[in-house]
Amino acid sequence: MITTADEKLLRRAIAIAAHATALGDAPYGSLLAGPDGTILREAHNTVRRDNDISAHPELKLARWAARELDPATAARTTMYTSCQPCGMCAGGIVRSGLGRVVYALSTEQLVALNPESGTWPTVTQDGPALFEEARTPIEDHYRPQR
Repeated sequence: MITTADEKLLRRAIAIAAHATALGDAPYGSLLAGPDGTILREAHNTVRRDNDISAHPELKLARWAARELDPATAARTTMYTSCQPCGMCAGGIVRSGLGRVVYALSTEQLVALNPESGTWPTVTQDGPALFEEARTPIEDHYRPQR
């Protein structure tokens, strides 16, 4: 359920996205808010400027949270973002332990506004393979130390 307080912070994320375009970057913005609604950090998309396909604001903030916040604080933190996180960012958000994401535009709405954003090609994936060989480093890493 999106509250009035959520809408205020979401409007800030949209403003960050608008400012990004003034800087020559893509129009995506995000922020992290603590449990009391205090803005902890803001970011915008810098994929073009940084020549880095991972420079999405959601992923930058998820990485910051994983580095800087203890797990209990991260779990009570909300990310506000101008568009629904892509798969790459969603994975980072999950791994960072953030508790909630509130977004303005859905992926479907974004693609309707910018059809080019929905044209990523499919990548062929083959596997699983070599289970017996691949399992050894995993088992060695997670085996309890005695």
